Amino acid sequence: MTPTAEDTIREADRTTVELAIDRAAHRLLADASDRGVRAELIEFLVFGAKQAWACIFGAALLAVIVAARLWYPDDAALARNDALTIAAVLIQVVMVATRLESGRELWVVVLFHLTGTAMELFKTDVGSWTYDGDGVLRIAGVPLFSGFMYAAVGSYMVRVYRLFDLGFTRYPRRWVTVVVAAAIYANFFTQHFVIDLRWALLAAVVIVWWPTVMHFRVWRRRPQMPLLVAFGLVALFIWLAENIATWAGAWFYPEQLDGWQLVSPSKLVSWFLLMIISVVLVTLVYPPRPPAEQREYTHPNARCLPFRRMRDRA
Repeated sequence: MTPTAEDTIREADRTTVELAIDRAAHRLLADASDRGVRAELIEFLVFGAKQAWACIFGAALLAVIVAARLWYPDDAALARNDALTIAAVLIQVVMVATRLESGRELWVVVLFHLTGTAMELFKTDVGSWTYDGDGVLRIAGVPLFSGFMYAAVGSYMVRVYRLFDLGFTRYPRRWVTVVVAAAIYANFFTQHFVIDLRWALLAAVVIVWWPTVMHFRVWRRRPQMPLLVAFGLVALFIWLAENIATWAGAWFYPEQLDGWQLVSPSKLVSWFLLMIISVVLVTLVYPPRPPAEQREYTHPNARCLPFRRMRDRA
């Protein structure tokens, strides 16, 4: 397959490991049919592989949490929460050192870590959920690994943006989205003292993002879907991961103190609103772009004649 201008630009956004995987995939699938059941199966498998790759930080952290629940000894000299914090730091270091994560992504992860930890400190103080009391690597009653769980969401968001070459039509003005996200974040705190505005904020999200369509690239296909549907699907998967994490004892909701039970489906609304904060934070680092076919290429070499010819053929 002849590289297009879009392929050249997308390479600049990917990590070293991702480039190696992508080139191997191109060699493997170069002669694959673009029609029929086999072509659809390839698209499905590539979609799943990209999603798995985007989830690598969160999946690794969740695996460590489950492993600690199953095998970490209760009488270990190092408290379990401290072991989880150290493991989370090591996962982050390995991802950066092995080029599984770019420096740009690391800034997003740090931002998510800080905003998430601030909310954790408040929410545990008012009793929304609790952690085990063991360990010294904590702030007040919040173990430091908790911030990495928010960072995992941020890591997923930025990696999806790159891996699927996301583009949007009719994306709202960013200042409007920042206002909505700030109101959502504030409501997570103020709902304990004044009226809970989550349903009004949910309505605001629907109004603001209703016209927006997300375009993404799998392999050869460029599907699209309403962005609100994508928000809902991601919130659902976060809720499923939350059920696994609470079963593993990472934290407890009040109704789970006497024994684990399924996290209330009402938490889906909270995760949906948290998704909005996540998306807006990511757009501060990766501004929303139009779909690839509508994009004006601005590669640093765009003025070079070979690049311009490649761009014109794309």
